[in-house]
Amino acid sequence: MIDTALTYFQTNGMITIGVLLFLSIYLVLTVWIFVYKWLELNASINQEINSLDSLVHGESKINPLSSIGQYIGNSPVSKELLEVCEISLIREASSGLSWQSIISSTAPFIGLFGTVVGILESFATFATSSKVSFAVIAPVISEALVATAAGIFVAIFAYTFHQILIRKIYILNTYIKSQINVILTRR
Repeated sequence: MIDTALTYFQTNGMITIGVLLFLSIYLVLTVWIFVYKWLELNASINQEINSLDSLVHGESKINPLSSIGQYIGNSPVSKELLEVCEISLIREASSGLSWQSIISSTAPFIGLFGTVVGILESFATFATSSKVSFAVIAPVISEALVATAAGIFVAIFAYTFHQILIRKIYILNTYIKSQINVILTRR
């Protein structure tokens, strides 16, 4: 396996290797954003669940540990202030997700670029040969297709992680709206 990888890197051009390195950075960034946001959103959701439970069970004050309580502080509660609070909290929760979307949409094209360059490089080397058979061309083209496969691989994870995080933000927004409704009903 390691010998195959070393041979692959030795036989391919710098652009193909650069594309694979770039896609590796994309993959690491995708996983890092996902883990960070997943943990952050889970903590926020648990905090909002506890805050909503305390409001539903008769607490008259907003839990100061909840996001709404931290945002409002000691300000007088109004519908407008709560709406601004909700928008601000969701904007904060969704920060960084645009990178997941960018990665999921650009990774296949970056991989395709690597494949096209790899095929062009291989055709340039075949131009000096007098006879080229399918047995010679097929392995070179299959090596070039690795870049496209890597791009699609990264895009699948980025898109999946993006959708999972969007769902978590929706859940968080549901708890925030529920708290706002309870607060406004008691006003």
